[in-house]
Amino acid sequence: MNRKRALVSDTFNLKKRRNGTEKFGAVSNKDGPADIKSTMEYLMTLFPRKLFNDALPQIVLKHQLYSIHNDKTLVDKEVSKLRESGELLMFQLGFDAEAFGLLFTSDYKAKVLAGEEGKATRAVVEKFLEKVVSSCTDLSFSKDKMLREFLFTDSEITQLVKSGVLTVRDAGSWWLSIPNSGKFTKYFIQGRKAVLGMVKKSKYSEALQADLEERRTTSQVKFPMKYLIHDIVGAELVESIPTTSGTLLRFVDS
Repeated sequence: MNRKRALVSDTFNLKKRRNGTEKFGAVSNKDGPADIKSTMEYLMTLFPRKLFNDALPQIVLKHQLYSIHNDKTLVDKEVSKLRESGELLMFQLGFDAEAFGLLFTSDYKAKVLAGEEGKATRAVVEKFLEKVVSSCTDLSFSKDKMLREFLFTDSEITQLVKSGVLTVRDAGSWWLSIPNSGKFTKYFIQGRKAVLGMVKKSKYSEALQADLEERRTTSQVKFPMKYLIHDIVGAELVESIPTTSGTLLRFVDS
């Protein structure tokens, strides 16, 4: 495959986990719910709230957890438990079929309601948060389910799309979504591509993680480097290799 032509595709497709590759920050202890939750909280401290005027909930990508915990299956299991308990929400982020955003339900509700202050759509959004978000773990909803199970009208669904808590998936179905998250996606994609470019342009297409964290970045990188490094490692866009000099990140060519 021509590398230039495939850059965008390669950048946003999650790679199959390679045998024998260590993850940056990977741990081998038991990944219980508290560990996964504390990892979520740590990754959220890297989220640049001020960049979005504190209007967005703190978003973590699920695969970022894989850069810290080396048992992917157990991570998925514990994330599912947190979702089933109503503590965590998961979203399909749109730029890749395997890219899922995670955030705490309480944070999502608080930011959504703050954004609805004084708007005509607030009442229907409150109804949606109470009847749907509080009780359902689905990533998307069909028109039939919205009308028959949750008892929303066509007009109310239109208002939910307008408010940004739903976005069109296809004719007759909608994704659960994060209002005003378009800027997040734009800046995240720019940052990922820029950091991957830094690794690729380094000698032998590899760089020490500690050195990468300290590099002066361009205007294209608006997220903290650590946030983006957890992304490219967890998504297996780079290999993470332990060395006597520290963790080495090596660009994965396709």
